[in-house]
Amino acid sequence: MFHRFFNWRTALSVIAIAIVTGTIFYSQYLANKIAADERQKVETWVEAEKFLISSPPDTDTRLVSAIIINNNDIPIIGVNEAGSIIHYINLDSASVNRDTGYLHQKVRQFKNQHEPIVYIDPLNGKKDLYYYGSSTLLQEVRYYPLVQLLIVALFIVFALYAMATRNRSVQNQLWAGMAKETAHQLGTPVTSLQGWVAMLKEDPYNEKMAAELAKDVDRLQLVSDRFSKIGSTPKLEEKDLLVQIGNMVDYIRRRSPEKVQFIINAGNAQTIPIKISASLFDWVIENLLKNALDAMGGKGVITIDITQTTEQVQIDVNDTGRGITSANMNSVFKPGFTTKKRGWGLGLTLSRRIIQQYHKGQLFVKSSEAGKGTTFRIILQKSAG
Repeated sequence: MFHRFFNWRTALSVIAIAIVTGTIFYSQYLANKIAADERQKVETWVEAEKFLISSPPDTDTRLVSAIIINNNDIPIIGVNEAGSIIHYINLDSASVNRDTGYLHQKVRQFKNQHEPIVYIDPLNGKKDLYYYGSSTLLQEVRYYPLVQLLIVALFIVFALYAMATRNRSVQNQLWAGMAKETAHQLGTPVTSLQGWVAMLKEDPYNEKMAAELAKDVDRLQLVSDRFSKIGSTPKLEEKDLLVQIGNMVDYIRRRSPEKVQFIINAGNAQTIPIKISASLFDWVIENLLKNALDAMGGKGVITIDITQTTEQVQIDVNDTGRGITSANMNSVFKPGFTTKKRGWGLGLTLSRRIIQQYHKGQLFVKSSEAGKGTTFRIILQKSAG
């Protein structure tokens, strides 16, 4: 089915290219034919003009006068051997009267368009040159392929944009569906585990075990809650950003090797109130910290720099790991991209979506250098939500 669709799409593309190419060549053929006809018309006009000037008074000039009058679309300028303008037609009279150099400018323009018509007076041998431009019809025929290409290009851009938007919408629906199904599947066993933990707490001998199990069950409940919020609009509540980040760092620190050092720099700030979805924002920080740990291989320093202005808060998560190669720099947020042996490559993708779609902020790679580390930056607007 896919190959059939691909073949149809390829065939339609080839047909479209063939039509456009054929139109361009045919338009060029018409333009050359019209240009040849117009040159013949100008030559005839020049002969008629000279005949009208030099003919005896009693000569019948109705035909040559008709030839001269009927040329109302091709601009012509006559120049003598001295370079002086001797005649012109079908040009803007207002421009001629306003600008003394207008006609000579047109002569230079016409030189680039056509070879001049040369007329040699049979009586005195003087030579006059007649320069002419293209008619409106010829210009339209010549520019028609460019207009057509522009229209086709705009259509292609619009089609690609529509396809990209549709694919992104389908992708978002798929992610949301998978997330909600995951939350649904976790709901039943988590509820059951909560019941078992409650039963264990009733026995004093199991109190310590029950407390540890309760932590894991709460963790599962948090994961379920995170997935259930994907695809819906979470409620943003005012939280202290320093407390949220501090709690997440403490959680990751307890599960990290001893050779990993965590540093939080918030300047002189004692509290930073901001509206966020706490569980989803914690998920983003957790993903960034886990990626930093993986990049450092069990030792190094993770630094979180928090700065704020009156309008926004910036959070830089910096590690001293292996860094991101230039080849992978544009792929780190793409679904399925991962350099790990395990994982689906959705952590950073979901993190960016959480920050951009739900918190109206930004998440991007601020800087990265191979062998020295990477810095991810989060920007949150204080007025978000």
